[in-house]
Amino acid sequence: MRICVILEGCYPYVTGGVSTWIHQYIQAMREHQFVLWTVAASSEDRGKFKYKLPENVVEVHEVFLQDALKMEPERKKYQFNQHEIQALTDFVHCKRPDWDVLFEMYNDRKISPMSFLLSQEFLNILVDICEKDYPYIAFSDMFHTMCSMFLPVLYVLGQEVPRADLYHTIATGYGGLMARLGSYKYGVPFMLTEHGIYTREREEEIIRARWVPSSFKRSWVRFFYMLSAAVYDSATMVTSLFANARKTQINIGCIPEKCRVIANGIHVERFKDIPLKQENGWIDIGAIVRLAPIKDVKTLIYSFYELKFRLKQVRLHIIGPEDDIQYAQECYELAEQLGVKDLVFTGMTNILEYMKNLDYTVLSSISEGQPLSVLESFAAGRPCVTTDVGCCRELIEGMEGDHLGQAGICVPPMEREALCAAMERMCIRTEERYRMGQIGKKRVEQYFRHEDMIRNYQQTYTEVISRWQESVSH
Repeated sequence: MRICVILEGCYPYVTGGVSTWIHQYIQAMREHQFVLWTVAASSEDRGKFKYKLPENVVEVHEVFLQDALKMEPERKKYQFNQHEIQALTDFVHCKRPDWDVLFEMYNDRKISPMSFLLSQEFLNILVDICEKDYPYIAFSDMFHTMCSMFLPVLYVLGQEVPRADLYHTIATGYGGLMARLGSYKYGVPFMLTEHGIYTREREEEIIRARWVPSSFKRSWVRFFYMLSAAVYDSATMVTSLFANARKTQINIGCIPEKCRVIANGIHVERFKDIPLKQENGWIDIGAIVRLAPIKDVKTLIYSFYELKFRLKQVRLHIIGPEDDIQYAQECYELAEQLGVKDLVFTGMTNILEYMKNLDYTVLSSISEGQPLSVLESFAAGRPCVTTDVGCCRELIEGMEGDHLGQAGICVPPMEREALCAAMERMCIRTEERYRMGQIGKKRVEQYFRHEDMIRNYQQTYTEVISRWQESVSH
C-alpha cells in the first residue's frame, strides 16, 4: 500500500519524541511505501532533514507557509458564484464551510487565493464582521489579521497533491486539511493520529502569545477549531495515545465511533539490559528534552538551583538538541546568571549509552502527549518526575486496570517548589526510587511495546480501507 503521511512542524526537520515515533514507525512497516507531505514555515528548511529517511520513503513533498506571502495578485477579476460566496463566507466566519467547493476552486481550477482576499466580496464580509463583533477595532487591523489567518490555508489548498492509497495525518491544522484534500482528490480514505490535541495546544499558545492582540485571540482560536472540525467530520478513523485524549477529541466534536486509543510503544529490548548506576556519592538526574519553550526547561533550572541548597551531591544532565536556538540561549544565560553548579547541557548524545550515568529522569513540560522519553526511562529501570500534562499521570500511576503501582512522581506544571520537592524526595529515598524504577520497567514491558503498537496500526489501516469501501458502496 502507498501511504501518504502528512507532517506539520516535526519530522524530518526536527528531532524529538513525535519525530522519533514517525521514523521508527515507517521503518517498522517495510511492507508499505510511504510518501512524506510536510508543512514547515520557511523554505530555508528545504531538504534540511535531521534524519536519514528509511528506504521505503519513496517521495517527499515539501510545503512552506511563508511562500504564500510571495504570491502575486491576479490581474483578472474572478466572478464568484453563489455557492462559492457561501463557502467563502462560512470560511471567513470560521464555521463549517463546504470544503469540497473550496477544494474545487483552489486545487482543481487553481484560482489564486489573492483573487478572493483582494475582492469586494471579502471586504463586504469583513465589514459585516467588524460591525457585529469588532465595532471599536480599526478596519486595517482586522483586514491584515484575517489575511494572515486565511492566506496560508488557501495557499495550502492549491498545492500539488501526492497520489496515495491512504492519507495519514498526525495533526488537525494545515496537515489535517491536506489529508482531507488528498481524500477528495483521489477518492481514498484518510485518518488522523494525534499525539497531542492540536486544537487545544494552539488555543493555549494563542492565549499566552504576545504576537496576537487580545482583541483577535478569540478569532484565532475559532479558526483552529474550524480546521479541527474539517478533519474530525471527514476522517474515517481518529486515533489518540491515551483515554483522556480520546475524551477531548469527542468533546471537541469528533463522533465516538471514529475514535480509538493506540498507545505509543518503544523497543523495550534496547533498554532492558542497561545496568543501574553504580553508587558514587552523587545523585544524577537526567532531563531528556529538546530545548524549546514547551518543555519549560527554565522552570527545571530554577528548581534544580533550589535543590542545590538542600542537597550538595546532586547533578542535572539536560540531554537533547537546541530545537529553539533563542530559547536555548536563554536557558544557558539563566543557568549562568544563577550560578548553578553541577548542571550539564550535553546536546545530542546516545541516550542508550548515557542512561547508565543516571539515577532517575525528570520532565518539566507544559504540554505533552505520551512522551517517549518517559517510556525509555522506565524501560531502563529509571523512575521519572513529570509534570501533570498529557498522559504523564497515567504513565506514572498506571491506566485503568493497571495495579502495578507508582513509577515516579507527578507534579503541577510550572510550579518550581513542587518540582524541587519531588526531585528532592527522589534523591533521598533510595529504596523507593529503586522500587519505582522496577514498576516502570514492568509497566512498559506489559503495555508499551513497539511491536504491539505497530500491529495495532496495521490492523487500523486494514479497517480504515474496509470502512471506506463499505461507505462508498452504500
